[in-house]
Parts: sequence; structure tokens; C-alpha cells
Amino acid sequence: MSVELAFAPITELAEGLRNGAISATQLVELYARRIEKLSDSSRAFISLDLEHACEQAAVIDATADNDTPLSGIPYACKDLFDVHGVATTGGSRVLDDNVAQQDAEAVARMNRAGAIFLGKNNLHEFAYGATGENEIYGTPPNPYDATRLAGGSSSGSAAALGYGLCAAALGTDTGGSVRAPAALCGLVGFKPTFGRISTEGVIPYSWSLDHVGTLTRSAADAAILFETLAADNRKAEFTSLDKLTIGVPDAFFFERCEGEILDGLERLMAFLRAAGAKLKPVVMPSMEFTRTVSLTVQMPEALSYHNRYLEQRGNLYSQDFRAGLALGQCLLAEQYIRAKRFVESYRRDMNRLFEDVDMILTPATPVIAPPIGAVEVVVDGVAEPAGNAITRYTSFFNMTGHPAITFPCAMHNEGLPIGAQLVGRQHADEALIETTRLIEQDYDFELPLPDIA
Repeated sequence: MSVELAFAPITELAEGLRNGAISATQLVELYARRIEKLSDSSRAFISLDLEHACEQAAVIDATADNDTPLSGIPYACKDLFDVHGVATTGGSRVLDDNVAQQDAEAVARMNRAGAIFLGKNNLHEFAYGATGENEIYGTPPNPYDATRLAGGSSSGSAAALGYGLCAAALGTDTGGSVRAPAALCGLVGFKPTFGRISTEGVIPYSWSLDHVGTLTRSAADAAILFETLAADNRKAEFTSLDKLTIGVPDAFFFERCEGEILDGLERLMAFLRAAGAKLKPVVMPSMEFTRTVSLTVQMPEALSYHNRYLEQRGNLYSQDFRAGLALGQCLLAEQYIRAKRFVESYRRDMNRLFEDVDMILTPATPVIAPPIGAVEVVVDGVAEPAGNAITRYTSFFNMTGHPAITFPCAMHNEGLPIGAQLVGRQHADEALIETTRLIEQDYDFELPLPDIA
């Protein structure tokens, strides 16, 4: 089977399964061979369940059970999701003996739709970090440049898809942990409206900011996964770009951003105008304190989960996560409540903004994938922690809970993908995905496959 098939979207694979051009067994075997070949270099997986995947594929082939778009489609999930009989480690030594007794709700929905689970993906320990580095399981590299980061915290999920080791992946997004690595690796990363995909059976990082999200090769694939995973389904509100009013922030989201990324967004905006969409400047809520507010919510909530392990297993945490938990211990209830009030204010302000526009367009990240090991990046002469830069344009929408999607729109001259981000109204997830699908369909940009030795 061709290498290109490993990078084919779900829509193409599903058609091949339906018409008999390929079988579920052949697909699983294709990905299994690639995993064996590339597991050390991709650092994408923490654990595998390939024997069971082969058994499930054989059953699907024998019964011709392909009545859903995901039937026979191999997928992986971040190692925060419970899968019955498989350890859920969170990418940490702390939970290396934590064998799940049942499936997470998202995993159960995938499996009921006939998708085939391959294994658990690597991640930044307990999702605490946007670089995706993990001192135990290694750092997943970017498929377009192995000296660069895949991004995090869903680093292994992005690497698994980017290296052609699965057809789709589930991740979690607390500040951009699905959207940012997807953007850095040339994938589509989707974060739904808060609560529309269940987090039941997923190790929490920050329960009021956590979203289950998807990483796919196309917006059409994201639509298939969302229809499967969502607790409720709604129809998209429109079917053409010329009916859209798209807001473009007048500050922050286009500041301290690499020039080539801005050029890529400008070309995308020119296409949207030519397609009939109306683009108008919008004034976003003040971003001055947003990172502080987010951290003030995150760390006490993370502590509320991990406090049970600190006394007996505290030495097993990585140094950076222990430092974060220590911050959580130092924050007062008053400070946490004040931060939550900021969050509610941000949400109200954003809801009012969407009275005038259908969606908001921003760059996905202000930088391309930083080098592995980079502590800081410099943009416009200003140094910034690498993890902060990676999620600078994404984290705000975890606080407001609005749906957001990132997708590739250009290539940097250093051979790395450039991503755009669309943000939609609360519960207008389907319209957001459909808009991205229409852009993919008509925009004159085709992402090249990564050159993986």
C-alpha cells in the first residue's frame, strides 16, 4: 500500500472501505508498520493496543460493518483518556499503574462508531505545558522538521497524525493544546464550545477550562469526529462564504507576530473578500491580564486533582509541574474567585461582540514551531517564553468557552506550516467547521506532505 494512503483524510479512507478498495485490516497493518518504523523518531505513543486493533479490524471486515464514516478508521488518543484495560499515565511516573476500568465517554463514542483504537499518545506531563516536552517519554518532534517542536500539550497526538501513524487523534485543549500543535504541524485542530464534547473519563488539568478536541487532516474529517463525539448535534447555519461577516481584531492578535505569518493571513483575508465575505475590524476585550487570569484559574484547579498524590508520590512529578502545583497552593480563594469573575466578564464581552460578526479570524500562533529545547522565542525584538508564545492567540477562548478551529493556510520559507484560527459563536460549532471546509475547498493552497525519512 502506498505511503500516501497513511496521510489520506478520513473521507477518502471511508470511501475506500465502502467500495472494497481497502480493508480495515490493511489500514491497521499499514499504520502498525509505520508505528514500528517511526516510533523512536516520532515519540508519538506511550502505549499501543495493536493486537486488539487487528482483531477489531478483522471483525469489521468479516461483517462488512461500514455503515458509519468512522467504521474501520484507526485513531489514537492523548494519554489522558481512559481506555478500558490500558494504563492512563498522563505522561507521568505518578500514574504508571493507573489501569482504566472503563472507556472515557469520547473513546466509547468513537468505538461505538466503529473507529479502531491504536494506542495512547505522548504529551506534556499532565497537559502542563505548550512545548510538548516530556522528560520520561521524550519530546515529539515536528513532522516537517525533526529539530523543531510539535507543540503541546497534545504533542504526541499531533506527531502521530503528522507522521502518518493514524487517521485521527483525540486531544485536550485547556489553553490551545489541540489547536496550537495542529497549527504547528499542518493539521486541523478543533476545540468545541465548552461542554459539547464530554470530558468524562479524561484526567483533568483545569476542569473549568478543559475541552476535549480533535486533530484531523481536514475540516471535513473534523466534522465527522464532532458529529460522533458531540452530546448534541445541530445543523450549520449557512452554506456559503459570501454570507459571512468576519471580525478581524484591531489589536493583540496581530501584534508581535512573525511577518510571514501575517503575510499568510493577509492572503487568506484577500481570498475571503474575493469570495464575498465581509471583513470588519472588531475591538476585543482587553488582553492585558488574560494570561494571569488563566493561570490563577488553572493552578488551584490542577492542585485539586493532584493534591491526593503529592504526599505519597510527589517526588515522581517533574520539577516544572511541581512548581506549578506549588503556585496553586499559594493562591488565595479570593484571588481564584476574582479570576473567575474576570472569566465571566470576558465571556459576556465576547458574546456581545458576536452580535455584529459571525466569526473572528486570527493567526493560530505568532511563531512557527520553535526549536526543540528553546526556552524563549524572540519576535519584533521582544523575548517571550516559548510556551507562552505558542498559545498566545488560543488560550483566551478556553476562558470564554467559544468554539475555535485552526487550519493550515500557508507555508513559511523555513518549510514549516502556518496556521489560521477561526472562532465562532457559542454552540455554532457546525457552522465554524463548515466555514473551514469551504475555505479548504476553494482556497488556492495545498499543504505539502512532510518529507519523513
